[in-house]
Amino acid sequence: MTIKTTELIRTCESWDGAPLPDFPVGKPELRVLRLEFPAGAKTEWHHHPVMNYGIVQQGELTIVCKDGREKTFYEGEALVEVIGTVHRGENRGLKPVVLNMFYFASPGAEITIPHPELENE
Repeated sequence: MTIKTTELIRTCESWDGAPLPDFPVGKPELRVLRLEFPAGAKTEWHHHPVMNYGIVQQGELTIVCKDGREKTFYEGEALVEVIGTVHRGENRGLKPVVLNMFYFASPGAEITIPHPELENE
């Protein structure tokens, strides 16, 4: 039996073309989160101070930056998140989005910084 390997992504940039930052010094803490977005759901405005990437397991997820840039990722696609850029995720589709995200951070570091002050803009 043969095991099939498919490289989903290999990059040194986030989806918007910005270069990824250098690794922090010290031991990393790896975290994996599964996010489930019902149809029509949006995250709050936020940014990530750490590198992260994910795979859309189901549905279509649109990442919208506060400056208006956006990109939609489809089922099976890998995405490398923007770092330090205020954005949110939106499920504009008709079925739930299931997204597995992988974070690389210093132990105990915040991986998501919310911006509730931007919610009414």
